Amino acid sequence: MAPLGSTDLDPAAYGEHIADVYDEWYSAPDRQPEVAVAVDFLRTRVGAGPALELGVGTGRLALPFAARGTAVVGIDASPRMVARLRGKPGGSEIEVVVGDFAEVDAPGGPFGLVYVVFNTFFALADQDAQVRCFANVAAVLRPGGVFVMEAFVPDVARYDRGQRVQADRLDGETTHLNVSLHDPVSQRVRSRHLTLGPGGVGTYPVDIRYAWPSELDLMGRLAGLELAERWAGWNGEPFTATSTSHISVWRRPQ
Repeated sequence: MAPLGSTDLDPAAYGEHIADVYDEWYSAPDRQPEVAVAVDFLRTRVGAGPALELGVGTGRLALPFAARGTAVVGIDASPRMVARLRGKPGGSEIEVVVGDFAEVDAPGGPFGLVYVVFNTFFALADQDAQVRCFANVAAVLRPGGVFVMEAFVPDVARYDRGQRVQADRLDGETTHLNVSLHDPVSQRVRSRHLTLGPGGVGTYPVDIRYAWPSELDLMGRLAGLELAERWAGWNGEPFTATSTSHISVWRRPQ
């Protein structure tokens, strides 16, 4: 398989394509308990605040977090996702910067908490961008402040000859498929979420550069951050060799 170069990654592409259906797919009522648990976790670690969300999107976490009394600032690459956030109740009260969240260039710091959820950190195109993000996060954290990340644990066994086709769900007359190409050298996965239904074919790009937990820890060390916690989920489930996801917390020393 030909290498997947980083130059073809558009950081705004995911949000610009999926903005109209994002909340329908990922903020449905059955997902609200998960959101509430995540907000509880973040509230216990925000300290004196404020909080900064990288890849804030439509405000899936930022809005309920802010509604519970935390000042939240956001960064996102997609103007359409940000427009969705600003159109919701409370959305105008969250200051959002449209731009590259690797630069962590947002007003209101220093922050007691910077967080990135739902595998969004992997939207950064390459290792250089991810290392730069860690360094910039460390620079805007208060002493004792923390960087919280929710991400999956890579599983290269998912791919057969560098590819994978998966049926995600059948929703009425609509079929949701996920088609992926994997390059283990660059740790890149290029995916297309396809919807096939009465309205035609929809295509939603999801291009990522994954990193292993140990690699993320090294990025943190290079930025001067210390790994403080690692869990398998927002409820504090123990992280083990069989965990498929992790909630990691790195702290800036006092």
